[in-house]
Amino acid sequence: MAIRKTVNNDNQSAGTSPTVDGRARVKQWLALVMLMLPVLLVAVDNTVLSFALPVISESLTPNAAAQLWIVDAYPLVLAGLLVAMGSFGDRWGRKRMLLIGATGFGLVSIGAAFVPNAEMLILARVGLGFFGAMLMPSTLSLLRSIFPNREQRRLAIAIWASGFSAGAALGPIVGGILLEQFGWGSVFLIAVPVLLPLLIFAPFLIPESKDPNPGKVDPVSIVLSMVTLVPLVFAIKQFATEGFQPVELVLVATGVVAGVVFVRRQLSRDNPMLDMRLFENSVFSGAVLINLVSVFSLVGFLFFASQHLQLVLDLSPIDAAFALVPGLIVMVISGLGVVRVVRYIRPGFVVATGLAFGGTGYFIVMITGQNASALTLAIAFAVLGLGIGAAETISNDLIIAAVPPAKAGAASGVSETSYELGAVLGTAVLGSILTASYSSHIRIPDGISAEQADAASQTLGGAVSVARSLGEPLGTELLESARHAFDSGVVLTSGIGFILMVLAVGLALFTLRRERP
Repeated sequence: MAIRKTVNNDNQSAGTSPTVDGRARVKQWLALVMLMLPVLLVAVDNTVLSFALPVISESLTPNAAAQLWIVDAYPLVLAGLLVAMGSFGDRWGRKRMLLIGATGFGLVSIGAAFVPNAEMLILARVGLGFFGAMLMPSTLSLLRSIFPNREQRRLAIAIWASGFSAGAALGPIVGGILLEQFGWGSVFLIAVPVLLPLLIFAPFLIPESKDPNPGKVDPVSIVLSMVTLVPLVFAIKQFATEGFQPVELVLVATGVVAGVVFVRRQLSRDNPMLDMRLFENSVFSGAVLINLVSVFSLVGFLFFASQHLQLVLDLSPIDAAFALVPGLIVMVISGLGVVRVVRYIRPGFVVATGLAFGGTGYFIVMITGQNASALTLAIAFAVLGLGIGAAETISNDLIIAAVPPAKAGAASGVSETSYELGAVLGTAVLGSILTASYSSHIRIPDGISAEQADAASQTLGGAVSVARSLGEPLGTELLESARHAFDSGVVLTSGIGFILMVLAVGLALFTLRRERP
């Protein structure tokens, strides 16, 4: 029980505490159910917008940059604040931060459902990222204190990680069902029924926990973490939509300098917001990078797959969503099943094998190219999901197990930051490359106005909207050109995704080589 006393400073009744041997009781598993709710919701929010993007682009008519910001504003703010919010949870109470975040997230979601334009939607997504950052570090760090038994904690983390993977894959499915019946604003309103049970039952089921020796609040470090991320992602987006501009070099330099200053500041402080020395542990740092790459691959795949199914293959939202159901099922089974596998096989080999399956999913899309059918994408997503589900479970378990119990919140913040940064980069990098490739390959037919040509050349959704207004034969000619241009970009981004996964396999084999079954 020494570990639990280090983490928890609140007295707990016998009904809520684990048994003497550290094994959880019924209430601990019910607490896990409550913690799964925000995990599912935040993961759904990461991908549901990619799926709803065609409808939003027709309704709010954002330009290419605004369209990418609608998707990325949320995970970008989330990633920038996760370490800070994890530290706040360590200091003021992880359950307290969880409940504050759930309340704010629900209220902002209601507002986001009724915004009148793209700019207000981006602002709402920023608010969701702020409150979402309060939710996520709390969930993983609380698991450390609720499940002191390593075997049970690994199972709990597997369920938790499966919630992330399932939520990311469930986003398009939920989006497809809702968009078939309601307006695009409905994808935000799902937060209300998901978070209400958490707000009602969590105060009774989840124990409070804190770091007994938390670091001081460091506003400078919080600002530096944001200044590191925002300019870098903004530069990527600007390059994709506007081409090379001198300002992009300034943005990249700003992000790099801020990142260096952030790291030096953490190393110079006795009790930093983020203990950078954690990264001296090769297992910890390797697992964090693997976490990032896994989510990068998953979100990047869903970004182009959802648009290909709806705008190229012309499937309805619900039909496109159900094409991804097999992948969702495989991902969940893989995440849970791998818990038994690592009892007998080295975690590094299991993670590397999972990443290899992820690369195979991208390879399938790359070789089928512009002839990819709904069945092809479903198979590719199932293969990718098989690998990502296994890799995510093990990497998260290794992250939380590699640090002292009192630093669970900070480690959770790092884990969640890698997840959200992977989500940001998956859309920003692959999405920007896809956008740039699309804009360079589309051929605008003669007879189309300059305004229509501009809208069609920025996004596939814009081209579909313009084509519908033109009628025959110009509309058909434009639509064929746009779909061909989009799929040319899909082949390119799939090739990049495949190469990245091959490199990640080598990373897993090297950094996790000393971990035993």
